[in-house]
Amino acid sequence: MIKPPQITARCHPALYERLPKPVAAKQGLPNWLRDMPSDVASDTLGGASVRTVKQCPPFIDALSLGILIPLAADLTVKDGQISWDWNPPVITDAPLTRAPIGLHVPEQTTGGPFPLGPGEIIVKFINFWALEAPEGWNLLFTHPFGHPNLPFQTLTGLVTADQFGLGYVHFPARWTNPGFTGCLEAGTPVAQVIAVPRAPQGVVVQPMNGDEIAQSKAIQDALMATPGVYRKDFRRG
Repeated sequence: MIKPPQITARCHPALYERLPKPVAAKQGLPNWLRDMPSDVASDTLGGASVRTVKQCPPFIDALSLGILIPLAADLTVKDGQISWDWNPPVITDAPLTRAPIGLHVPEQTTGGPFPLGPGEIIVKFINFWALEAPEGWNLLFTHPFGHPNLPFQTLTGLVTADQFGLGYVHFPARWTNPGFTGCLEAGTPVAQVIAVPRAPQGVVVQPMNGDEIAQSKAIQDALMATPGVYRKDFRRG
């Protein structure tokens, strides 16, 4: 079994007791997943019971992958403006801003597939955690998988974090809900961070042989028949 890579998160000691801490995504699963039922009656199928995504291991495994980086401070959003009441210490030995959020000028997305609509902006969530991956691993930064209803969409990026592990990577995000009013609380996940191997990943494309077709059918039949069978290693029979 391949040992999962450890991501190390470091912050300036003056901020350590003030900042929400990154958590393993498995420990930060969203409340809606905890609250949703495992089975429901389906009107489409005449009232028959069906499993929800709460019983879908690939879905849960994706939500549980990597770590979550939290918002550093409460953000108040009202009348199209973002403000905060946060007073971190002045740090003189590191190039750290005291603001938990910044902006990108809209021209920086020119020509991209996400033109900004009226009232939409590109924000930058400031990350006060330097993130390091083991040698040979990169870090993939993306929107938190289990939080599609946030008023922003974090953009995806990839960093060579074994070489850049003491640098700070911030998170640009498209503000997708100009009408949002309320508070984004400190600790709200703003990015999901996943270690991925740096080695290039290719693909082999080929038809199945007879044995593979039979094994594939056995797997699909078992998945349909028995909840939880997904974790079984079919290569061992």
